[in-house]
Order: sequence, then C-alpha cells, then structure tokens
Amino acid sequence: MQPSPVLIKIGPISVYWYGVLIVAGAMLAAQIASNLSRRDGHDPEIAWNLLLVILIAGVLGGRIYHLISSWDYYRAHLGEMFGLQMAGFGIFGSIFGGLIGLWLYAHYHKLRFLEWADYIAPGLILAQAIGRWGNFFNQELYGYPTDLPWGVYISPEHRLPGFEAYQRFHPTFLYESVLNFMGFLVLFYLARNWRKGRLYGDIFFLYGIIYPVIRFFIEFERPDAWRLGGIPTAQWISLAMLIFLGSMLFVRRKLRRPNMIYVPGTPWQEPQEEGLEQPYPEALAEEEGLEQPHPEALAEEEGLEQPHPEALAEEEGAAATESPQEAAPAQDEASPDEQKGT
Repeated sequence: MQPSPVLIKIGPISVYWYGVLIVAGAMLAAQIASNLSRRDGHDPEIAWNLLLVILIAGVLGGRIYHLISSWDYYRAHLGEMFGLQMAGFGIFGSIFGGLIGLWLYAHYHKLRFLEWADYIAPGLILAQAIGRWGNFFNQELYGYPTDLPWGVYISPEHRLPGFEAYQRFHPTFLYESVLNFMGFLVLFYLARNWRKGRLYGDIFFLYGIIYPVIRFFIEFERPDAWRLGGIPTAQWISLAMLIFLGSMLFVRRKLRRPNMIYVPGTPWQEPQEEGLEQPYPEALAEEEGLEQPHPEALAEEEGLEQPHPEALAEEEGAAATESPQEAAPAQDEASPDEQKGT
C-alpha cells in the first residue's frame, strides 16, 4: 500500500501529513515545556507564547537548510522553493532557527536562555520523533535496499537513481524516530527528577550530545545524503555539535558559578553579590560631585539663628548655680486640686 502525502483536500487547498505532524509535535513540545516551567514557578502561558516564535523560526531555518542542500534541483525549479507542499526540511536548520527564535524571545522578555532551553529540549526531540513520520508519507529519507520484514515499499517515482530495480528499503526515518523517542524518555526523566548538582543548560547540552550521536550513525544508512568531502554533511554537523556542546557541559560543570546552579521550584534570578557595603548618602553625594551642606547652613536657610557655643555654656552655668531656695516656691505653689488630694 502506497501512503499519500495529503491528509485531506478542501477545494484547491491540500493539507499535508508532514505539516500536520510538525504542528502536532510542536504543540506537544509546548505542553511539555509549559508543565516543566510551571514546576519552577513560571507562568505556563510563556511556553505557548514562545511556541509561535520557535515554530516560525524553525520552519524557516529547516527550509533554508533543505534548499541549500538541494540547490542543484531548486535553482532549476524556483517556483518550488516555498509553498504549502511542506516537503523538504533539514532538521539541523530547524534546530538552529528555533534556537535563534528562543534567544530573541528570551532576550526581549528578560528570560534566561539556558533555563528555557532545558524546558524545551525534551519536547524538541519528541517532536522530531513525531515529525519523522512525515518522511514516511512523503516516501523520502529511506535507506538502502533490504529484504528484512520491516523494509518499506517505495514507489518507482520516488526511488533514487540507481535503485530503480529495488522495491523495499530500510526505513531510516523509523530508526531515527524510535531512537529519538528513547532520547525523549531520558531527557524528560532527568528534567523532572534531576535536582541535586544540576546546572542550568544541562538538559539542553545532553540533548546536544544524544541527538548528534543518533544522527551520526543514521547517516550511514542514507544513500541520498548531502555530502561535503565525501562525508555526509549531517555527520560533520553532528561532530561539531557533539564537540562544542559536550565541551560546554564539561567546562560549565568545572566552573560551577552560583548563577549556573539550578534551583528547583523557583524561576532563575540573577543572584545578589554578597559582602557589598551600602554607601552612605554622603558617599553617594561625593561620587555624584555634590557638596553636603553644613548644619549651620541648613539652619540659616530655614531662618533659624544658631546660638554661639559660649552663650550655651553661660546658660548652663547659670542653671547649675541656681539655689534650692529659689526653686522651692515653685514646688510650694500647688493648685487647689493638688492640695486637696494630699
């Protein structure tokens, strides 16, 4: 049975399986990110607002990657470069495009990029597992010919040059889908349960190790792979991601600065530096080049006359030499009410 790439057709508009699966995977990834971020005190709506940005950026990045990889064909068919057919996306282009979209959104809304990359990573690899089934409906990204029971039938018009005599091929999209789903189980478990010793970005960096390893070995079964120097380009990119993100994971765990440490149940905040003494107002004024007014000057501004120190001393001396007899009448002069109460 030959699968159809079209799910439903409404008049002149065709809805393709590939597009439906991409959107479904993206929505499921957003739900997972929403649940994970809510556990850390974030508004769950942030993930859904982020979905549209990442989806658009990811689709554009994936399509551009595919156009570059198949430029010999598209330069002769310019009308097929963009459209609603939803056939032909490069997953690495989608990943890079989505990360750019996430960075822009996080920068604009003052969120931490690596914190949200952790929330998104498990759902991302799950969305890749779902999206790979679009290749089944499009009859693409299959492997070499095989007689194994799970080999998939490819119709003659979709067979690669040199393989026209074969009917059944390795379902490489199925292999990658299963491995991606296994990667999702690992990342989702760690995202929910790894608390002690975890740093922001660890889940994302682990994704950057798991998926490149999967893709590197899958490329050995891809006869249609885009190659550079005789080696599949996806393997070059996988090696670069593996080295860079694996090094980042190692180096950051060595540094282990306070602002890198994951705190469960609370959104990330820039930690306050300890041991800083708050400056006095006078010091702040001096830094700003302002002169602090003398108390006498303040009094003069308010219209008050400041007593001279000698006058103050004379008044204090006079009070000290006052005799007890002079003070006694004041004590004897009690009110009639006070005398009545004695």
